[in-house]
Amino acid sequence: MTSAFAMAAGDGETLPNPIGGQVTIKAGTSQTGGSMTVLELLVPPAAGPGLHNHQRDDELWFVLAGEFRFKAGDKMLYASTGGFAFGPRGLPHAFQNVGSAPGRLMIVTTPSGIENFFTAYAASSGVVDADVLAELGRANGIDFVGPPIGVSDPL
Repeated sequence: MTSAFAMAAGDGETLPNPIGGQVTIKAGTSQTGGSMTVLELLVPPAAGPGLHNHQRDDELWFVLAGEFRFKAGDKMLYASTGGFAFGPRGLPHAFQNVGSAPGRLMIVTTPSGIENFFTAYAASSGVVDADVLAELGRANGIDFVGPPIGVSDPL
């Protein structure tokens, strides 16, 4: 049975993020009984992941600070502080910080497990190499299918 819990600001396991900045695992499989993962990302200006899809995870992006755009399928969505966007599993998606300062996202995926991608990346060489990321992604239910939207859809 899963227990109730709370987490203070700044708590969680903080790891390097392949896109730059950092990711803090606020809740993962062990805390939620497999129901969800909660991540907090600090995202540098212009940064974002390559276009990818999740085989098993639905994903909610809540903007804690900054301005972001989200590509989900053929839609380009925008959200700033206090807004959010949603990407269902199987739909290729990516995001980009379009502000001039670091932005912060809270990402919730359901079911849980996406945190394993970030822990595996942190345990790897830490080099942002497309082949390494693709391998780590496949091992964690993520298929990288294109470049970051800053490359495919420049501002």
